[in-house]
Amino acid sequence: QVQLVESGGGLVQPGGSLTLSCAASGFTFSRYAMTWYRQAPGKERDQVASISRFAGNPSYADSVKGRFTISRDNAKNTVYLQMNSLKPEDTAVYYCNARRNMPTGGIDDYWGQGTQVTVSS
Repeated sequence: QVQLVESGGGLVQPGGSLTLSCAASGFTFSRYAMTWYRQAPGKERDQVASISRFAGNPSYADSVKGRFTISRDNAKNTVYLQMNSLKPEDTAVYYCNARRNMPTGGIDDYWGQGTQVTVSS
């Protein structure tokens, strides 16, 4: 049974920090690129940060560059999102995604249930 379980969300003041975790099970984690997305109320789900299978080539949305850091530990089947200098506009539900281009040409795609991050004074 495939599972992606996010944790670490919560309420934080502007300028504060949070670290999100996404624990994976039920599939070979190291074969999948991992991405964090977020969705604010009334808005589309946007990509925040992505990391390749062996932790190379991290990429970030312009809005979080220099403030957020994505990392992964393949031994622990976990991906992280360190969020610093948080702003009210970072408030959203954050989702973890695992994605793999299959040799057959298809795509394997898994999602977590999301964790709420609220940045407010």
